Amino acid sequence: MPSEEIDRDVCKLVHGLARTLDGHVRRVADTMGLTPSQVVALRELSEPITARELATRMACEASNATFVLDRLEERGLLGRHPHPTDRRAKQIVLTAEGNRRRAEALKRLGDSSPLGSLRADQQEALRDLLRALAADG
Repeated sequence: MPSEEIDRDVCKLVHGLARTLDGHVRRVADTMGLTPSQVVALRELSEPITARELATRMACEASNATFVLDRLEERGLLGRHPHPTDRRAKQIVLTAEGNRRRAEALKRLGDSSPLGSLRADQQEALRDLLRALAADG
């Protein structure tokens, strides 16, 4: 059982990292003429998924994800297509321009990332620790 002091320090550090990462996403979004939520959506659209799946990945309500998707669709970055196995759902699919903008977003997010000062093995260890903690929650 962690001590109260360690627990408090870890919470403070995780919160600080989250703010730092959020600021990084905001800077990338500004340079791309997108909102931070749009950049996060592009980052998460690695394959065709439903709006509900995207909302889960973005850690937001489905209605918020739908709003973001509507704006990206208006920009010609994605389309909604019938889901191959669920008649009630639509799959979100990036257009050629959407794939280009996603690649640009991923590159910009990787450039000067707050995690970039860590070695690859340290990044993996951090990911694994956070994954373990998220699984406990």
